[in-house]
Amino acid sequence: MAVFTPLSDAQVAAFLEKFDVGSFVSLQGVAGGTENSTFFVTTDRRELVLTLFEQGEHEELPFFVDLLDYLDEHRLPVPGTIHDREGIALHSLAGKPALLFPRLPGRHPEAPNITQCQVLGDTLGRLHGVSQRFQGQRPNPRDLHWLRAVHHKVLAYLSPEDQALMKDEVDDFESAFSQHGELPQGALHGDLFRDNTLYDGDKLGGIIDFYNGCTGDLLFDLAIVINDWASNADGSLNVERHDAILSAYQARRPLTADEKALWPTMLRMTALRYWLSRLLVVYVDPPAHDLTPHDPARFRTILKARILLGALPLPEAS
Repeated sequence: MAVFTPLSDAQVAAFLEKFDVGSFVSLQGVAGGTENSTFFVTTDRRELVLTLFEQGEHEELPFFVDLLDYLDEHRLPVPGTIHDREGIALHSLAGKPALLFPRLPGRHPEAPNITQCQVLGDTLGRLHGVSQRFQGQRPNPRDLHWLRAVHHKVLAYLSPEDQALMKDEVDDFESAFSQHGELPQGALHGDLFRDNTLYDGDKLGGIIDFYNGCTGDLLFDLAIVINDWASNADGSLNVERHDAILSAYQARRPLTADEKALWPTMLRMTALRYWLSRLLVVYVDPPAHDLTPHDPARFRTILKARILLGALPLPEAS
């Protein structure tokens, strides 16, 4: 979250008049983030979040609105969009697409404890269960097809060892996935790192920032979570956090035989997905704004650890 397009109190007060959310009291820009302008808005009735979309494919925004509203209707802890008095959620403000959300409680867990991990696994399992019935479609923009198509763009910036590592991994992924049928499909968060959750103590107040949301392999979403939430500094997996997440998840949605077989491959593939996307930002397609990119080395470390150490045994459902 960040502010790239400043707004005045008067602009926001006029914008809020379209909604049944109370009268404007105050506006606060939110620092951090890389893509959109975000503000905390206080009215005389409630706390809100206002997001202006600075870049990306704006025609895809209705998908995100529909997904958030669907999950909110199924009582998942997500910020369902606030619709105006005419039933419309997506608006324009300062020449940018704009959405208004309720402000959810809590803060990001920097070092999640076991209970927080169990809660996340349970919630993600529940989310994936209901997301399989979601009717919207947005193909995963960072799947194996993307890895194959774009990894060559960063090879010139890598050592010969890392060039070989990346090319060999993409070949291995293609070989592994070709041996199995289609995995269970549904709507994904697509970027469920710790900083996209809010906890009030051990209670999960919300899952936020669905702008990498898409439809595809549910296992892809789960592997992203494990690589971020359960990795130690050296890239190895933390057994306690790993088992807490996966036991709670499988109590809601047990993995299929094909998913279990491809689990080690998916952990490696999602590690490569973030290594590659961060390399692209550093060397090929820098952000539109003056921001410090995420360090690609973190996910190279995780990938190397997954290759060296493999995956941990999958726990039983709790």
